[in-house]
Amino acid sequence: MGTMAINIKYYPPCPNPSITIGARRHYDVSCITLLFQDNTGGLYVQGTKGDNWIRVNPFKGAIAVNIGKSLQIMSNDRYKSIEHCVAVDSRRARISVPLFVNPSLNSVIGPFPQMLKGGEKIVYKHVLFSNYWDYFFRKRPSGKASLDFAKI
Repeated sequence: MGTMAINIKYYPPCPNPSITIGARRHYDVSCITLLFQDNTGGLYVQGTKGDNWIRVNPFKGAIAVNIGKSLQIMSNDRYKSIEHCVAVDSRRARISVPLFVNPSLNSVIGPFPQMLKGGEKIVYKHVLFSNYWDYFFRKRPSGKASLDFAKI
């Protein structure tokens, strides 16, 4: 069985949003992140070409779902994690509640056999999740380097 962690994030209004960041650009280490957010918005995801940021408009009652790096490893790159960040608003506070769904720390993660049935090349080795967790948070690798620990 895996673990879940929840954060409650409050971003106060900032009269000059250009001088601060709500949450720096980053990836999640989780398998899946479920993001509950208010109607203020502020979540941005990296465009597919990596040259632009796309605003994720909140919808009442909707949950944003992010694929994390752990699921990217387990899916052998079939499902990719996306870089994201949070911008603050000049007039309104923002509240978001991410729920991170992770493997247990003593789990071994690696490509699921079902992801390799078509003869796909194995991209990642099997690693102890706690070791990957430590690498991810101690090294703070950016971009694709966050997967180097598990790459073959």
